[in-house]
Amino acid sequence: MRLGVVGHGSRVSGMIKHQFRDVDPDLRVVGIVDPDEAGARARLAECDREDVVFYDSLDEMVRRARPDALAIGTRCGLHAEYASQAARYDLPLFLEKPVATSLEQAVTLERAFEDSRCQVVVSFPLRVSPLCALARQHVEEGAVGSPEHVLAVNYVPYGMVYFEGHYRNFASTRGLFIQKATHDFDYLSYLMGSRIVRVAAMASWGRLLGGKKEAGLVCSQCGEAADCLESPENRRRNHSGGSLKDHPCVFSVDCGSPESGMNEDSSSALLQFASGAQGVYTQVFYARRDAGARGATVSGYLGTVRFDWYANELYRVRHHSPFSDTVRAGGGMSHFGGDRELADNFVNLVRGRGASRTPIQAGLRSIYACLAAKESSETGRFVEVRQVGG
Repeated sequence: MRLGVVGHGSRVSGMIKHQFRDVDPDLRVVGIVDPDEAGARARLAECDREDVVFYDSLDEMVRRARPDALAIGTRCGLHAEYASQAARYDLPLFLEKPVATSLEQAVTLERAFEDSRCQVVVSFPLRVSPLCALARQHVEEGAVGSPEHVLAVNYVPYGMVYFEGHYRNFASTRGLFIQKATHDFDYLSYLMGSRIVRVAAMASWGRLLGGKKEAGLVCSQCGEAADCLESPENRRRNHSGGSLKDHPCVFSVDCGSPESGMNEDSSSALLQFASGAQGVYTQVFYARRDAGARGATVSGYLGTVRFDWYANELYRVRHHSPFSDTVRAGGGMSHFGGDRELADNFVNLVRGRGASRTPIQAGLRSIYACLAAKESSETGRFVEVRQVGG
């Protein structure tokens, strides 16, 4: 496979070097569009460094490098712009999530793909992870009867990444419904076999993270580092996670403010599905260590299916017979095994074998629901979710 890449960042380069190449060892990166050529080159595998060519535009790369497929791994605010350009070509596309960061971007992206032959694998590893796929199989086989309710949680034990790195740039990320819940709203729709049509949401900003510390502050320059729980010394001592290097202050004005925009400490949403079922989702970004949890409980009249990726476990209860089952999944896999499934799907798509398991429509449905949740949390009212094709 000859792969052309737009935005050779850490996420997409890691997928190429590991998951993609595990499936297709002969894959080669033949072209890159990235303004940071030095950084992009440094992230290349050794086998790609000699022959790769950098281009100024996607169109030039497609014409001159003649790739078999494309991958987009830019900063989030550029995903929709480059994916809309990629829709012009009959080339399989691996597209990082979120597929857009605003309603205007999402609508433009949807229109770009209305008559496109470009097949897309959106980077939604949770939907295709073995544990989620098994839960969906149980639901399809009638384990719960009609799925009437879903409860999903995401207690993020590495949440400081959204306050001490580039993800805290709200102008780029647009908040954690857009950044984080886009994964979860996608797998919840998949689990329930139904689209999200209405959302009511709430969020908390600046109650625990962010603050009034001066701009540009890092731990080594702060007189409170000895007592601050977020200093490298105390994180190391407490095994509480986050960067153990000198890092930007998570209580700084650089995190933004509730007035100007910033990432949430936590946020939650009520979800209404087209089937009439309902759901509850909550995400928390200050959890640490063993408090980490991510998964869902689907229930109906006949039974309950519950799973958690951190526990690597699925639990099934039969409501009307005295049997319950627990199944454990293998551990140590990137995105709980979902990244390998995405890579296998993408490589087979390029080879003409099968269809995408996470098509562009899934990416659009997710971002429309996430944008509705963001709007609801800011306005305090229920918001109807725009539907693909609507």
